[in-house]
Amino acid sequence: MSQPHANTGFVVPTWLSESLLKGTLRGIERESLRMQSDGYLSKQPHPPALGAALTHPHITTDYSEALLEFITPPHQSIQKALTDLADIHAVAHEHLPKGERLWPMSMPCMLDKEEQNIPLAQYGTSNIGRFKTLYRHGLAVRYGRRMQTIAGVHYNLSFSDALFEQLQQNEQDPALKNLSFQDYRSQRYFGLIRNFIRYTPMVIFLLGASPTVCGSFVLDREHDLQRLVAGALHLPYATALRMGKYGYQNSAQKQLGIRYDDLNGYLSGLEKAVKQPYEPFTKLGLDNAQGEPIQVNDHTLQIENEYYSLVRPKQTPQGNETPSQALKDRGVGYVELRSVDVDPYCAIGITEHSAAFLEVLALYCLLCPSPYISEQEQARIELNQANIVANGRADDATFDTGHGVMGVRDWLNQHLSQMQALAQMFDQSVDSTLYTDALALMNTRVQDPEQTLSAHVIKDMLEQGGTWALGAHLAEQHAKVYDKHELSLEKQHYFDDLVYMSKHQQRALEQSNLISFDEYLRRFRS
Repeated sequence: MSQPHANTGFVVPTWLSESLLKGTLRGIERESLRMQSDGYLSKQPHPPALGAALTHPHITTDYSEALLEFITPPHQSIQKALTDLADIHAVAHEHLPKGERLWPMSMPCMLDKEEQNIPLAQYGTSNIGRFKTLYRHGLAVRYGRRMQTIAGVHYNLSFSDALFEQLQQNEQDPALKNLSFQDYRSQRYFGLIRNFIRYTPMVIFLLGASPTVCGSFVLDREHDLQRLVAGALHLPYATALRMGKYGYQNSAQKQLGIRYDDLNGYLSGLEKAVKQPYEPFTKLGLDNAQGEPIQVNDHTLQIENEYYSLVRPKQTPQGNETPSQALKDRGVGYVELRSVDVDPYCAIGITEHSAAFLEVLALYCLLCPSPYISEQEQARIELNQANIVANGRADDATFDTGHGVMGVRDWLNQHLSQMQALAQMFDQSVDSTLYTDALALMNTRVQDPEQTLSAHVIKDMLEQGGTWALGAHLAEQHAKVYDKHELSLEKQHYFDDLVYMSKHQQRALEQSNLISFDEYLRRFRS
């Protein structure tokens, strides 16, 4: 069912109309560390005034107690999603412990020499809450705690069923045309995913904002980073170190070979990974000398969420469904674009232009031919990504297309040019110039890499005098934005109610424990 690779320029399908884009939905997840006034990671527990992290739908924690995660529901416009995200930031900021700020960058603030001082997220005494903390403990013994303090933005996106219906009606591949609608939509989303993996270097170059790391992040670790200023390390032409070898890596997953050919193949690969023991993790042991569990199991993945990827197929789980069960039952409902750095210059971590660019790129990925990714192409993709992460802004940076090597900026120009018509159609669907403005901004970054976010971070870090100095400066600016942000009375009541409801739900879970955690874990492991 793969399609031939097209060397010709992209042409917008004649059947595509702006009305088909009106049903596009987007939701945003933004992660942010809490930073103490001295620049170090917060040691304080999750603020009680924000409710229970286990059950709050919009304000939770990721790996660490100090790593907040803000989640919007899906919205019909970028502006509504960003307004929602701004509301959540303002609420969180209001209830931070005294002196704390939201750290504005993807790579972490200063970390203690002792990794154990990075606190694991705590979710109470229910079995599910203790399980979530144990999973994080497992990540710590497998990969170390420092790596888990990296933050990002996840952009969740779905296109309308009407668009997929038109796509199937005009499908040229008989095998695809005869699929059920659910299976066809899933197959097309997987085509989008394969192309997004191919074009992730665009996101890294244009939205990358992590060309530096604090020296405390790579403490006692070999690296080839260069000193920039006052404890800050960098590579001169780097774009997004978060997306390279200094970012979130999982060597155990390299040998999994999970493929994105179709939903069934993806799910079977994931199932194998969560059931298959991995010798290095077996050697770590399941429990410590006192008999306390230190990881959920010794499998390649403790649970499905441990699988790290640039983009994920998603379906909203119902009840106690796992993500895989939801996908198996109802197919792919949306995609989660996971390669986006936090924008340190934006108080909520992502601008409307970045969001609009991601949506145009996703539509481009959906509509372009998307052959299966061979092992040879996968190796080329990884080399291209590593090159743009470490050296993307260099004048002589190149990109291997598989049909020949070209300059990175030429490659970027080619695709941005071909995306222009899609941006215009998006504009028509919302009666604005947002999407073409977004592409124009991305074009300026290609024409002059000094206009990229990553170049600005290096320049400003030199001016401010280091990672903490720049981060603290921006965090203070953002704090003023949050202070000025006004919540409607209705929204204020909504968030107040969620504090009470989330705590009530957590207590109910804790009171409903019918078996001990030891038994709960034994059943999961077996």
